[in-house]
Amino acid sequence: MPDDVTIALSQLRVGLYIELDLKWFEHPFAFNRFKIKNPEQIHTLRSLGLKHVRYVAELSDVEPLSLATSAPQETPAEPAEVSPAVLAKRAMMERLHAHREAAARIETAFVDSAKAIRDIEKNLFAQPEETVQKASRLVTHITDSILCTPELAIHVMGDTLGSEEVYFHSLNVAMLSMMMGRELKLPQEIINVLGMGALFHDIGFEDIPDKIFNKLEPLTAPEQNLYELHPHYGEVIAQRLHFQPAIATIIAQHHEFFDGSGYPNKLKGDAIGLLSRIVAIANNYDELCNPVNIANAVTPHEALSTMFARQRGKFDPKLLQVFIRCMGVYPPGTVVELVNGMVGMVATVNSANPMKPVLVMYDVSIPRHEALMLDMERETDLNIGKALRPAHVPPHVYAYLSPRKRVSYYFDATA
Repeated sequence: MPDDVTIALSQLRVGLYIELDLKWFEHPFAFNRFKIKNPEQIHTLRSLGLKHVRYVAELSDVEPLSLATSAPQETPAEPAEVSPAVLAKRAMMERLHAHREAAARIETAFVDSAKAIRDIEKNLFAQPEETVQKASRLVTHITDSILCTPELAIHVMGDTLGSEEVYFHSLNVAMLSMMMGRELKLPQEIINVLGMGALFHDIGFEDIPDKIFNKLEPLTAPEQNLYELHPHYGEVIAQRLHFQPAIATIIAQHHEFFDGSGYPNKLKGDAIGLLSRIVAIANNYDELCNPVNIANAVTPHEALSTMFARQRGKFDPKLLQVFIRCMGVYPPGTVVELVNGMVGMVATVNSANPMKPVLVMYDVSIPRHEALMLDMERETDLNIGKALRPAHVPPHVYAYLSPRKRVSYYFDATA
């Protein structure tokens, strides 16, 4: 770290890089360390009641004023009303604490839901009527306990328990689909159908050999042909179990693409049901983030970029826009590096300005429970430089930034 020395407030001048020994929420600046840009910042610094600040020579454009030639020290004003910027920071800190508490509750509900899906799938054929009722109750539970805070729901997606990734995939797809349904303001009874179809979208894999389903190497042509029949097998199973026709349709069509390139029936455009088009988007996104072969996993940001830039024709364009609006260009939980080199995690999506989310920033000098939060919309001269692959994020940095008890699947999978 560059050497730093202590200087008096009277030695401040534009171009100095300084460090404040204050908590982030005790001053109005975006960071505790920054380069002074204008005289107004100097005036604000002198009003904080500090006697000294630390100055970093290597990062400064100029030398401090000498004590002999510096302007007389301004007498700090009497403690006045707390500035709006500091009040905004304190409110943001309170939101961060509430955010982390809510994350713990939602994570518990998420894991419980994944376990419930495991039990539902194990009992589905032995006790179909009772199990379908349990699944319907689970969909309601997901709405009430997880989707009540969509951004935190996105945070917890993709976590695993041992080798039970399939249950988390079903849950992820159900949550994402229902999130889109809510954004589209679909009636609750339709969202429930959507959730059921998404929850059971892969039920047809019951009739696909495990050696094909779990194969990491590319499938042979015959294997691929058999694999692509699982939506059809799923529809047959759904009919046998007396699922609603709309649920069976979702299961049958979840791999059909808007441009006709999907399977098994090469349906195109509006020939694919609305709910099926929603589930196709959610399913494709989660398969990109959590593929069978973990080596091929991409970050949420990369998945969205792939779907929007290279796969756009596969999806209903209006629904894809809705999905991106729900997720944000940088979905919650994405670790990013700013153009100034600082690292943060997206906490809140800004739907009006997707490139300017609210970030929790990593700063080793600040305790995790006091973590700096940065509203990118307020910082007009700062931008996100890039999204970081989890494998490139040190574990201690990820643990500091994440609101969750456990490190996310995106990190574990590529570590």
